[in-house]
Formats: sequence, structure tokens, C-alpha cells
Amino acid sequence: MNNFLKQTFASLIGSLLGLTIFSGIGFLGLLVLVILAANSESKAPVVKDKSVMLFDLGMKITDSKPDDSKFLEKTLSGVEEDEISLRKVVESIDKASNDKRIVGIYISGNSRGGVGYASLKEIREALERFRARGKKIIAYNTNWSEQEYYLSSVANQVIINPVGAMEVNGLSSQPMFLTGALKKYGIGVQVIRVGKFKGAVEPFVLDKLSPENREQTQKLLDDVWGKWRTDVGKSRQIPADKLQAIADSQAILEASQAKSNGLVDQVAYQDQVINDLKKLTGKNVKDKTYEKISLVEYAEVPGKPLGVNQESDNKIAVVYAEGEIVDGRGDDGEIGGDRYAKIFSKIRQDKNIKSVILRINSPGGSATASEIMQREIKLTRQVKPVIVSMGDVAASGGYWIATDSNRIFAESNTITGSIGVFGLLLNGQELGKNNGITWDSVKTAQYADTQTAARPKSAQEIALYQRSVNRIYYMFLQKVAQGRKLPIQKVAEIAQGRVWSGAAAKEIGLVDDIGGLDVAIKYAAKEAKLGNDWEIEEYPEFNSFTERLFGKDLDKNQAKLRIIKSTSSGNHPMMKEVIKLQEELNILQKMNDPQGVYTRLPFNLKIE
Repeated sequence: MNNFLKQTFASLIGSLLGLTIFSGIGFLGLLVLVILAANSESKAPVVKDKSVMLFDLGMKITDSKPDDSKFLEKTLSGVEEDEISLRKVVESIDKASNDKRIVGIYISGNSRGGVGYASLKEIREALERFRARGKKIIAYNTNWSEQEYYLSSVANQVIINPVGAMEVNGLSSQPMFLTGALKKYGIGVQVIRVGKFKGAVEPFVLDKLSPENREQTQKLLDDVWGKWRTDVGKSRQIPADKLQAIADSQAILEASQAKSNGLVDQVAYQDQVINDLKKLTGKNVKDKTYEKISLVEYAEVPGKPLGVNQESDNKIAVVYAEGEIVDGRGDDGEIGGDRYAKIFSKIRQDKNIKSVILRINSPGGSATASEIMQREIKLTRQVKPVIVSMGDVAASGGYWIATDSNRIFAESNTITGSIGVFGLLLNGQELGKNNGITWDSVKTAQYADTQTAARPKSAQEIALYQRSVNRIYYMFLQKVAQGRKLPIQKVAEIAQGRVWSGAAAKEIGLVDDIGGLDVAIKYAAKEAKLGNDWEIEEYPEFNSFTERLFGKDLDKNQAKLRIIKSTSSGNHPMMKEVIKLQEELNILQKMNDPQGVYTRLPFNLKIE
């Protein structure tokens, strides 16, 4: 028996030691692979003469720069995804326009749909500058969506596969309403809001759009669609009225119809397009492929010799505020009020930073977090210029943090405004009763249990919340009036939670100029009197690789990657609705304002 125990114990120890050694070797090997990969990526790619830069529409384009420390997570998860910042895309196209080795750009692939029309407009303008230098742009796809075509219509040649089709059927927004489901399952909803256009609460209390919300959504869609027709019509030399007629009468065009209507130049297969690219790059038709370099690779080519990426002791900070505004520090993909307040405090004290760009791509969120950030932005502006650049969306809380700046830039199709406030109070009293659950309460004061979700709020409690919402709303109006130098009566008229396009926002004084991030950066350099002697420094800075590997963020991001992986094939119409529902629930999880007061866009305002 003793021998058996000894042998069993020895076997167990041996197995544990072997597992430990194996794990150690595996871990060290993994680290070596990561280090080797990092070293290999650090080498500048080689650009051969007569190369075409490949612009894959399927790559993920974000406002902020990608986090390189996520390399391990992507490797372990099996999720392969090219990711690049919008500024890098625009910078790479401008760099290529000055590079004699690059003879053209080839646009292909299917978009993942994550980029809005304001971002597409910035890329489109860079492509126009590239083409103006006498270089060629070829765009090919099997099926053209309106988003993909808006970008690609600037090309010298737009080509479609013979079996393909083109979507020109206008824009729509299809909000999802959860009111019936909440009622069915016994979840009570009480709302407090200010502003007749504040549609953020409607999915929880109505089963369709209110007249006010329908009005503002229609106006926004009309503005964005009007810009689409104007820009596409100019590039393709097609009257805007004809594009409207196509949308009203045909909607989905076969390849031959797209060509006869002047929307594409050629109907061809991909191998035929590649043969043309071989000729463009000086290759023989018998060669396997043409000379090419991907945009993601080309982004790593040193830009200083080509007129970009200058080096200087004078810094212009670009702070990317992208995602939901939440109280506290926030996670990746969120704008944590405390974290961003510290960023601006650090920037304010850095004497090398001469000017600041606040790049906003946010639907808003926590009113408390917005105010914490806005205070630090205001203090920073007292020391150095703060310029706001609005991306696809900068509304509600996203507009709150923009109010105290030297100048606000937006694209004509940016979604902005939504100056309004609301509170959303959920309770599970009926849900509990339906399942045999009840609550009781013992308290020392009348309002001690006001925060409970076990029952609806009383009329007196609702009055308390309404008072808080009214106070925050009036504070919002005052900030806009002071920052934009507008009479508060005028602000009250254009507020009410209403959403505006960038073009409309400029007309009513909420925005100063129409332009993208590059325009805002040039203005920031001018305001700081830097001439051409400046360098970009980007914020926020990411956590170290070690923190990613051992910290809590790894588990969270792996969970996010699992969600991405499970929904990456969500092109089916029903799957899109499932993903939309998941997004709605994720938004609820991020609502963590300590006062329960929010400045946010209508939950599911999406342009499709």
C-alpha cells in the first residue's frame, strides 16, 4: 500500500513537473514567436518600382490607432483582421501620391460596414488628391453597396463582375423597439427626459418612432443622401436627379444596367482586371501577378522623404475620443471620463505639446463623465489651443465635450447635435412576481431606497429625477451658449435633443467649418504658430504587453473577440437583427452614470 502511494505520488509529481516544463517551454516559445513577429514587423517594407497600392475594403478602419499589444490575443483567437487608423489611411494615400514608385491604387473587396460616411468622405478626398497627381485608381467588385461605391466612384475605372449587381436604393434607418418584449417579461420602464427630439428612450417606451424623432431622422437621412448624390454625381458626371430616379425605379442594378447608366466603366472578371494591373505595373500577361503592396504594409513606409511624418520637438496632440462615454476609467473602446481627464491634464502640463486636436467619434453617454472631461478640456484651452475634429458621429455627450474649444470642424455628413438629457429607470417588480419573487424594505428615511430596481419609482421620486435632468439640461444649454457664443434662447430652439448633419449644424452655428482631421490638424498648427515645424503625438496610450497578457483586459478582450468571431458572418438579414439586439443590450450595460442621467444619441440610429 505504501509503495502504491509512493508510486502514485511520484507519478503525480512527475506529471506536474512535466506539465510545468512543457508549459514553460510553450510559453517561452510563444514569447519568442511574438518577439520575432514584432521584430519582423519593425522592418520597413520594400516598395518596388511601378507598384500598385492595394486598398482592401474589408480592412477595419478606426479613428484611433490600432493597439499593437493585441497581437497575441489575435494569434490565440484565430481572428485575422487588418486594422488601421483613418489618419494612417489618409496619410498613406497622400504619401503614395508623392511616391514615384507607386503608379496606382487598386480598390477591391467588400466593406465590413463599420465606417460611416464622414470617414469615407475623408478617404475619398485623399483619393481625389491622388488622382489629381496624374495617378490611376482602379476599383473592382462583384457587388457594390452604396457605401463602397461612394468611396470608389472617384476611381478612373470602376469595374463590376458580370454576375454582380449594384445597390442604388437610397438610405434608411430601421430602429429596433424593445417595449413589447420588456412588457411581456415584466420589466418596468420609467423615463425622464428634456427635449422633444430626445429619441434615445423611445425603444423602451414606444413601438414606433415618435413624429419628432421621425422628422429629425428623415432630415438627417436626406442630408447624407443628398451629399452622396452630389459627390457621386460629380465624380461620375451623372446628374443628382438621375441618381434619385435610379434609386426610386431600379434600386438594384445588374452589371449591364450599371454600365448603361454610367455608374461603372467596364463589366469584367477579376482575372481580366488583374491583367490590366499587370500592364500598369510593367508586367507580362504571363506573369503570375502584378507588382503590389497593401495599404496596411505601405503605411509602415517612412513618410519623411515623401513629405509626411515630419519630426519635431513641437508636438500636436491628437486625442481620440471614440466609443461610449462612461463614468470611471472605462475599458478599451470606451471613453472613460476619469481616464480622459487625466490625459488632458497630462497634455496641459507638457510644454512640448503646443496644440491639441480632440477627435470625437462618439454618440455620448454619461453626463457626469462628459462634464469631468469637459472641465479638463476647458483648463487645457486656457494654456494652448484645443481644436475639435468630428468624425462619423459627435453627438449629445460627444457634443458636450466639444463645446469649450477654439474651433469645431465636422464633415457635412457627420451626425452631431442631440443637445438633450434623459434618465432611464428599469424595475423588475412584475418580473419577480411572475416568478414568485417579492421584495420588502426597511429604511431610515423616505428616499433611502430610491435606487432600488425592485419597484417602480413613486411620483415624488420621479420629481427628484426630473429635477436632476432639468439641471443637467440647463447646464448643457449654458455650455453650448458660452462655447459657441450664441444667445441661450437660440440654443434652446436648436437643442431639444435634435440630431443634425454637419452641414446643417454649420448653418445654425453648432459647427465652425466643414473639413476632416487633416484640415483640423493644419488649423491647429496655424493657431499655435508652428509653421511646418511640428509632429503628431497620439493619445490615449495603450497598456503594456505584460498588462495585456496578465491583466484583466486579456479576459475581457478575448470575450470580445469571441463575440466578433461568432458574429463575423452576420451578413444574413436575420443575423443582422440579432447583432442589432446584442448591441442594444451592450449599450444598456455601459450606462453607469452615478446620477442615472445621460446625454446620448437615439440608441439605434444607424444609416443603412
